[in-house]
Amino acid sequence: MGKEANCNCSRCRCHGLTGPVLLITVGLLFLLGRLDPVLSFGRTWPVILLAIGALKLYESTRSDEGHIQS
Repeated sequence: MGKEANCNCSRCRCHGLTGPVLLITVGLLFLLGRLDPVLSFGRTWPVILLAIGALKLYESTRSDEGHIQS
């Protein structure tokens, strides 16, 4: 089930968080790399995979009650 344009169910609203959360995660990883060379992006990129997994897990627990199919 993907994000539908007119749907306001809990699962579709959660799906809309993926882009912003990934953007914030990547930004924080680059910031950490600038502050501490040990925490360079080359070492911390797996955090992106963890963020995606956590978002997908959270999304799968959300209700699709009231979902509108286009």
